Amino acid sequence: MKDTPIFAYIFLMWILIIAGGSLLVTIIAPISITGFSAMYDHLLDSGIKALIAILLVVVWIFIMSKIKNWIFHKQIRH
Repeated sequence: MKDTPIFAYIFLMWILIIAGGSLLVTIIAPISITGFSAMYDHLLDSGIKALIAILLVVVWIFIMSKIKNWIFHKQIRH
């Protein structure tokens, strides 16, 4: 029972990784930006997708930090 919090943390981490990957593949990847010149369409499209992916990584790190603090502070109190 001593190792349960770490396993819960790892499980939640994998859930976030799978959810983030599926979000990027199913929603973000099909987005296409047009209306600029052919050269800038691909550049702008890739830049926006990269920015969204980076923002998701930052959000996931923030969420994992909060979960880590919640799990391990609860463990310290006991």
